[in-house]
Amino acid sequence: MNEEEENLSEMESLRLINEMISKAKSSYVTTGAASMVWGALIVLCSLLTWSQIQLNYFFSVDVWLLTVLAVIFQVYFSVKERKRRNFVAHDETITTYVWSAFGICIFLLSFYSSKFGNNGQSINSLFMLLYGIPTFITGGVYKYKPMIAGGIICWVLCITSMFTNSATDMLLMAASGLFAWLIPGIILWKRYQKKRAANV
Repeated sequence: MNEEEENLSEMESLRLINEMISKAKSSYVTTGAASMVWGALIVLCSLLTWSQIQLNYFFSVDVWLLTVLAVIFQVYFSVKERKRRNFVAHDETITTYVWSAFGICIFLLSFYSSKFGNNGQSINSLFMLLYGIPTFITGGVYKYKPMIAGGIICWVLCITSMFTNSATDMLLMAASGLFAWLIPGIILWKRYQKKRAANV
């Protein structure tokens, strides 16, 4: 192989690598739908729990079971998205493990709370502490400032909740869902819609 063929081969390889990177970037579009669903449900469940405490009435079913809908929604769209694409980016693998760990921890903490009871408001603080972890990491991985800020806000609200009663904790929990997921999700959704409109 002469020098000209080697240079051509190297240029061809670089072109191929650049095409693959561009393909990966263009095909990975975060819609924000999952974030909006989680955020809306956390806000709704928190406000319903707050109203039960304030008005001293209780639903026959635990309102927090509504979060199962978010899990079903997320699994459905994750499977649908994987079928549509023939590759998984490295950063997606990281965030999948982070959010899986988060889901397991939330389940375990909920189980702990139902088994041993909620002694004071400490358990609510732990939920907000957990909310901040995957949100902050996801924001960092994708360099998405609204989620980084959302994670930090969750931790500030966690500290605040250590000095408040259970009713106020529910308002703080609603604020966590709003700033960590709902608002960032709405921003992502609007960006996604603009990108779709531009490609049409």
